[in-house]
Amino acid sequence: MTNEFLFAGFGGQGILFAGKLLAYKGLTDGKEVSWLPSYGPEMRGGTASCSIILSDTPVGSPIVSNPDILIAMNLPSLDKYEKTVKKGGMIFYDSSLISREVIRDDVKAFPIPATKMAEENGTPTLANMIIMGKVLKETDDFTEESVRAALTKVISAKRADMLDVNFGAIKLGYDF
Repeated sequence: MTNEFLFAGFGGQGILFAGKLLAYKGLTDGKEVSWLPSYGPEMRGGTASCSIILSDTPVGSPIVSNPDILIAMNLPSLDKYEKTVKKGGMIFYDSSLISREVIRDDVKAFPIPATKMAEENGTPTLANMIIMGKVLKETDDFTEESVRAALTKVISAKRADMLDVNFGAIKLGYDF
């Protein structure tokens, strides 16, 4: 089984971090993994996207042209990539920042007010982890052990205090 993911948004929204978390989770789960980041020249505010492939067999190419799952953190990303999602796929989007609904009726859409939830919970920079929690729930790919193991890989030792905060944000999205 192979799942292709595309994360997209503005730089500074944690797009690459969320993608890296999913990639490490795949490795922890014994999957073949491809992680391909892409970002504009600006550190914050520019475009950022990340393609992840999780598979039971070796991955031939890291390019994701037609994702099974799209995570859109802003309106330009939803506008640009909505049409590329495979029929029967899933689209997760931050409804705090995206006022329109998904137009397609051949995909499952999950509006999550992630930015609003993050701000209300005192973690304004963790909207990406809230959406990750919902993605992991809807793809039936959540185990506390593998999520925590992946978090230890993507959170640096000097930021170890953020492990439980990030896990809490993931749980918040999972429970949404």
